[in-house]
Amino acid sequence: MRLGRKAIAASCGAAVVLAVVQGGAVAEPSVPPAAVNGVAEALGVSAEQARTQLVAQDEAHKKFKGLPQDLRAQLAGHWFDPEAKALTVSVTSAKAAEQASALGVRATIVGRSAAELDRLLGEVRKLVGQGVPGVYSWGVDLKDNQVDVTVNTSKKTQATEQFLTKVRALGAGVNVVQTKSQQSQQAGTVQPGSPWWPGSESNCSIGFAATDSNGGKHFLTAGHCTNDANQAAYGQSGQQNKLGTSNVGGSRSVNAREGDMGVVAVTEPGWTLSAAVNTWGQPAITVTGSAEAMVGDRVCHSGNTSKWQCGEVKYTHKAVDYGGGLIIEDLTWTTACSRGGDSGGGWLLGDKAVGLHDGGPSQCVQNPTQDDDLSIFQPVNEALRKWSLTLVTGGSGDTTAPSAPGNARSTGSTSTSASLAWDASTDNVGVTGYEVYNGSALAATVTGTTATVSGLKPDSTYTFTIKAKDAAGNASAASAEVKVSTPPGGGDEEPPTTPGNLRSTGTTSSSVSLAWDASTDNVGVTGYEVYNGSTLAATVTGTTATVANLKPDTAYSFTVQATDAAGNRSKPTVAVSARTAPGDTGGRTFTNDTDYPIRDYQVAVSAVRSTATGAAANPITVKVDATHTCLEDLNVTLVGPSGRWYPLLRWPGGNYTCTPFPAGRTFTLVPAAGEAAGGTWTLRIGDNGPGDTGVLSGWAVTV
Repeated sequence: MRLGRKAIAASCGAAVVLAVVQGGAVAEPSVPPAAVNGVAEALGVSAEQARTQLVAQDEAHKKFKGLPQDLRAQLAGHWFDPEAKALTVSVTSAKAAEQASALGVRATIVGRSAAELDRLLGEVRKLVGQGVPGVYSWGVDLKDNQVDVTVNTSKKTQATEQFLTKVRALGAGVNVVQTKSQQSQQAGTVQPGSPWWPGSESNCSIGFAATDSNGGKHFLTAGHCTNDANQAAYGQSGQQNKLGTSNVGGSRSVNAREGDMGVVAVTEPGWTLSAAVNTWGQPAITVTGSAEAMVGDRVCHSGNTSKWQCGEVKYTHKAVDYGGGLIIEDLTWTTACSRGGDSGGGWLLGDKAVGLHDGGPSQCVQNPTQDDDLSIFQPVNEALRKWSLTLVTGGSGDTTAPSAPGNARSTGSTSTSASLAWDASTDNVGVTGYEVYNGSALAATVTGTTATVSGLKPDSTYTFTIKAKDAAGNASAASAEVKVSTPPGGGDEEPPTTPGNLRSTGTTSSSVSLAWDASTDNVGVTGYEVYNGSTLAATVTGTTATVANLKPDTAYSFTVQATDAAGNRSKPTVAVSARTAPGDTGGRTFTNDTDYPIRDYQVAVSAVRSTATGAAANPITVKVDATHTCLEDLNVTLVGPSGRWYPLLRWPGGNYTCTPFPAGRTFTLVPAAGEAAGGTWTLRIGDNGPGDTGVLSGWAVTV
């Protein structure tokens, strides 16, 4: 048996039921027995203690959602404290701590604000660049109010020591953690369960299913399971029992800094979507919505290899460097055990979907204490937002919507806000919250019967409605409309000064970048409006902007106006003209047909020179013509003109059956921001195994 990448599945066969979810709202959770049992076993507590922690955890999430915005703006971090069974926040002032305490939230005073932690993390990211030997993760440790940088000491070089010297110079806010190993994007032995097969490759497994705006059926999984564009997906090995197509159009898979997530379109008859998640011998959990995990949460995941495993969230928004140029930002790290073959599997917070399994250690580690033994997942809401998908949810059979909120009314307004109130709705099970709409736009979500909508313009009229929601995600009809007129801007009638020195700082074939000198105001400038002719093209808070979606080789005229909190606008700047660069006049596909041998433990390197202009296409397409007796020995990488490495194919090595490299294999990838189309693109094929031969006979890149 060879090692292959896999994700979670619910069941298999011609009438397979996929574990699925719908809607992104966090509703009142149940306490599934599988979650209780999994948390109890993983953390060494009784079932009743686990149940109490899960209930308290859900209350902490609801309390955090209900915090007023002025308090949220002062938070340096927040987490669930399982010992206190409560939401805990960190703040930098006694006043903020008192405000939190008055709301029933535990508060601790720390020395570094969220802005300072972000600044330190930004400095670390700059020093990391495209990777430093041995440095495999970096992110904010909320509880310790610091930035952690984790180093695998077995891979340290002189470059690592130079990096660490610079990192330590950033001060006490950055902490270096040393380990002797690190995680990998997992692969594992094929085992019975609910796999799916990308073409003729090794199996993956099904994560959470979802629908698009047209009712099309899909499921989410790991991006490293879906890297090939338009690849047939099967429910059985040997390319049998087709279920659909992976990475349709080449734009539905990411395995790069942005994340590790992909989509498979379910198009074949007999495959249906379900909200029931396989918990491997325990009662299935019906997913009722999605959530964002916080530090301290008790979470569980289902996988083909490690089955049903639970643990605690240690970090959120933390990066990992898997090596070979593969860096992924903003992942969640947990103590839950995982093994090769769990990739793409679903992570749950009670009965809420929170993530897709990304990677972990080479073996299952129970109750790990070192960062290199933690398991990692991709937040699921990011994947849903990226591809505008709706998770399919179930519930307890509750399909009855709450009654519409009654007596909706305005209770006051300022020049920039409107306060509303309404009578409570009723529901056959229970109302969990209310959504306030400004026209058709969601403006606020609250649990009570009052709300204040801010960020409005002075001397303007708005129309608001309110809908009630229940735990199953049912929404009521809208309340009666409430019209509110904001008064003029509180006596501030003085506009800001006109922005100075408007200038073009660069153009592409589809964009113009602008800069200007800051305006001044008697109260304060809140932003700038950039106009393309008479059309508002951008609104920014700084003194630069890039106007995109323009036509090639076309002249445009831009002006900028400053605004203040009272809605006053400065006079427009003198117009600045800028012409976009000419569009590409030739093809954007470049080839190299020179033969390069692929030898054991060596790297074949082939380069092409692109004369295309502007930014690289999204996605970039790479077609590789090669022969090789063992696809599983190969690592294939594209190197861009910027020097950035884009992994196309990765195999972990060890105990597999070789298959030939398929003719004319096509890969797609999402370029990094700022990657130019023009310049040298290089294909690298590394052979990591013995006793086989091959030739790279040609390749093409479309940019």
